[in-house]
Amino acid sequence: EDCLLRAPFSYGLAIADSALRAKSMSRDDLCERLQADCEGRRGYRRAQVIASHADGLSENGGESRFRAFFIAYGFPVPELQVEFRDPLDSSQVFRVDYFWRLEDAIKGRHDHALWKLDNLTNHGKKNLTDFANGHKYYGLHKTTRGWVFREWAPNATEIYLVGDFNGWKESDKYKAKRLNEHGDWELKLSAKAIKHGDLYKMHVYWDGGHGERIPAWCNRVVQDEQTKIFSAQVWNPEKEYEWKKKTFKPTKSPLLIYECHIGMAQDAEKVGTYNEFRENVLPRIKADGYNCIQIMAIQEHPYYGSFGYHVSSFFAASSRFGTPEELKALIDQAHKDGIAVIMDIVHSHAVKNEMEGLGNLAGDPNQYFYPGERHEHPAWDSLCFDYGKDDVMHFLLSNCKYWMEEFRFDGFRFDGVTSMLYYSHGLGEAFCNYGDYFNGHQDDNAICYLTLANLLIHEVNPNAITIAEEVSGMPGLAAKFTDGGYGFDYRMAMNIPDYWIKTIKELPDEAWKPSSIFWEVTNRRSDERTISYCESHDQALVGDKTIIFRLIDSDMYWHFRKGDENERVHRGIALHKMIRLVTASTINGGYLNFMGNEFGHPEWIDFPREGNGWSYKYARRQWNLVDNKELDYHYLGDFDRAMLKTLKMVRSIQSKPVQEIWHNDGDQILAYMRGDLIFIFNFNPTKSFTDYGFLVPTGSYDVVLNTDAKEFGGNGLADDTMTHLTNYDPAYVTEHKEWLKLYVPARSAVVLKKN
Repeated sequence: EDCLLRAPFSYGLAIADSALRAKSMSRDDLCERLQADCEGRRGYRRAQVIASHADGLSENGGESRFRAFFIAYGFPVPELQVEFRDPLDSSQVFRVDYFWRLEDAIKGRHDHALWKLDNLTNHGKKNLTDFANGHKYYGLHKTTRGWVFREWAPNATEIYLVGDFNGWKESDKYKAKRLNEHGDWELKLSAKAIKHGDLYKMHVYWDGGHGERIPAWCNRVVQDEQTKIFSAQVWNPEKEYEWKKKTFKPTKSPLLIYECHIGMAQDAEKVGTYNEFRENVLPRIKADGYNCIQIMAIQEHPYYGSFGYHVSSFFAASSRFGTPEELKALIDQAHKDGIAVIMDIVHSHAVKNEMEGLGNLAGDPNQYFYPGERHEHPAWDSLCFDYGKDDVMHFLLSNCKYWMEEFRFDGFRFDGVTSMLYYSHGLGEAFCNYGDYFNGHQDDNAICYLTLANLLIHEVNPNAITIAEEVSGMPGLAAKFTDGGYGFDYRMAMNIPDYWIKTIKELPDEAWKPSSIFWEVTNRRSDERTISYCESHDQALVGDKTIIFRLIDSDMYWHFRKGDENERVHRGIALHKMIRLVTASTINGGYLNFMGNEFGHPEWIDFPREGNGWSYKYARRQWNLVDNKELDYHYLGDFDRAMLKTLKMVRSIQSKPVQEIWHNDGDQILAYMRGDLIFIFNFNPTKSFTDYGFLVPTGSYDVVLNTDAKEFGGNGLADDTMTHLTNYDPAYVTEHKEWLKLYVPARSAVVLKKN
């Protein structure tokens, strides 16, 4: 159905017309021809093209296989059906259905973005990047004459700055004045009126009330260690950070992402810092072969245990990890190491807090957020942005540009995109058919914002990386804007970790089907690139389990020392490697791993909270485990490094087709080829195979990676030093293929490279 969704109507009609007139193919043949001819074709006006002919319909009014497929999956009833007859036999009727309604929805969303873009850019007289400069106007800024402070607060009647500079008392000297009906406020001060490091807040008055607030656009917020109160901080160091790496272009072939959290990245039971990450963790990531880090929890958040997802100050880098200059030094070093840095940006919602956040900045709870029932997120205890307001659009787009310009982030992973797309936030919806994406339950304002955010980000940096965390499967999310899509570079392949969890939990090893595994890791639309992963931070949180813990559980505590492994440990180590290899080697965009999971980090993540005595014991990464060569953790870490090195043997492996060579669910064998690499898996828990044949391109092959190698904690049952020659078969001479016969041990995988 995917190819049919991409087929331009006139092209599909021409195929159907010529094929059926010639009577040269059946309905099934026509489907295959249409699929092949439409492959790779894209169009701004996409439509569904269904072709059938009269003798394919039953006497009782049954539908053709294709039409029945779409009806079964809930597509709208076609508004137009084109009929044409064979000139040689008028009894033969050919029908092509054109589903206008989905095209109208896709075009409507695209036109909405174009209309908003035209509006925000003053009919194209300026660029979108010119519009997204709110951070340069609002907030506190040093000028040649002193200081200027501005805030957007349309409901306010008075605003004062109070802080260390005036004893935290209101005075006329620090009283802002309203500039216009739009609600802009401004305060100009002399150079000596405030200084670097001063703490400050706003005192905001409105009809019927007042409150102490942190400015919405402030770029530095700190928390008092004793009182735990947050305050804005004047940040204007004498010397600006001097970037060592002047230019940087991310490597995306393939994109290998290391998902990480600064605070929990250290071995010690504490909050780690930007400097410690740069000095202690970044070298590990570089050595492992990852070329991108995705950093969580950068935007300031009041509650450390929120993992950074309840943001209060969107323009402030979290001060609990260090200074802005230390974050810049981290990013600078990463770039020098050839590692891109993307930020886990949260624009899907905001923390409810009023004193620290945007919840009630100036007496209007709806200033930044939707009113009424859509105001609060029913599952996240947070507030939902009103993407229909130009001022909110200004705030969020400026936020994207700020992080890219000020800190040189290379892009973003947008969190909670599903929640943004739907009025229901995706809660309680199954998304079983394409009609579920175009049924009027979608927030067109949010879709418009995401589309413009992608346009802006790539306008600021054409080499930027944008990733959508989206679970519903919204079509076009990672398609180009010029093709009618929303413009993300990648979408998270969130089906894959769910599949692995379900498989490990519910199926015995004997029931693992290679056909199902292969389908799941390659199940994606061909016009969208994805980020494949086995598990992320989500699976590591308290209450859940990582893959290694699901496989081995408590035996990790007692039998993970070399020589003391039991059968459960051996099984877990073997499957951990195989799961990662089959996931990483089938990517069409990139691969992601969460910090520590590459070596099977034990236990879940549990941030300090009242329920655990505010302990940091489980909010850290125990690097000592993988460094200890007496334990089995290093086997998994060493394999992960070797796996990434193997994938890099094929240039742009993510763009090479995944060509299935063979699968046999009875034997539990799977084989496929990418470039000149052949990947062979034996998921059978007990049965090894001798001289198992695979039909491959003629030649010789060397083993470049084996999960069963002793250096990775395996049994070393095969001789990987051998060069394997294919065996002649006259039946396949014209295809230039011969039989590659191998010994394939149980529960193992091997990668061979063609010489």
